[in-house]
Amino acid sequence: MQMLRRSCPLDAGGEREVFGLKFPNAVGLAAGFDKNALVLPAWEGLGFGFAEVGTITARAQPGNPQPRLFRVPEICGVINRMGFNNDGADVVAARLEKLRATPQWPRFPVGINIGKSKVTPLEDATADYLYSFARLRALGDYFVLNVSSPNTPGLRKLQDRTALAELFGAVQAANDTRKPVLVKIAPDLTWEAVDDVLALVEEHRIAGIIATNTTIDHTTVPEHRRQTGGLSGRPVRQRSTEIIRYITAHTKTPVIGVGGIFSGDDAREKLDAGAALVQLYTGFIYEGPSLVSRCARA
Repeated sequence: MQMLRRSCPLDAGGEREVFGLKFPNAVGLAAGFDKNALVLPAWEGLGFGFAEVGTITARAQPGNPQPRLFRVPEICGVINRMGFNNDGADVVAARLEKLRATPQWPRFPVGINIGKSKVTPLEDATADYLYSFARLRALGDYFVLNVSSPNTPGLRKLQDRTALAELFGAVQAANDTRKPVLVKIAPDLTWEAVDDVLALVEEHRIAGIIATNTTIDHTTVPEHRRQTGGLSGRPVRQRSTEIIRYITAHTKTPVIGVGGIFSGDDAREKLDAGAALVQLYTGFIYEGPSLVSRCARA
């Protein structure tokens, strides 16, 4: 692992500072790849400028029944209905604490993405997020409130103004170390709903917005490939860029752009739309590790 770290310089795309953190380059790994924070040093070795682990929930859970991840090669897409499968906040926190005590802890910012446990009623969602945040607070450089996955029943209702205000207020009240807290939104929101999110982000001093999660719009998926779940990849590229452009035209809150990045030009499109950073997921599946340096250098 040490050889891997030395062979992959982190400054390929130039250092930048976003929400008070210094990123070696603008290209990060999106949440969903390293759900249980098992291989953080490897992401640094591959040249990423940051990595986001999770989504992590207060309780350990197996996720939805398999199979639950499907390629759609005709459109360079992926449909997933993973369902926040993870080891739970206590186990992941212990794993991160152990890693942090070693020289293998990465030199780039580590984000922690948290969500609601499936068994937790929607009315108790805030307490569920607070448990995970309290347990992991000392271990992440920034935190993401995932309220936009389509694979946990009712989760997207937390994007409604009243529910989101409660969640933002409670987490920020517990944020005594003032870690940057971000929110990840869906590409399927109306512009009115996006405006509500932006108003609450300003009111509660949320540090950033991740745009966007997977879509429930499967109109581009060939009929024989259709599955229940969230669609990511090229079909989301245009919509996520539209949302990034809209957000950055209406607020100074930094945006991390994610959705359909398969090339350096795709990464630049997100940055030109106003994103401060970008993240890879489906493009990384199809294009492989060389995509990281191609995007960073773009």
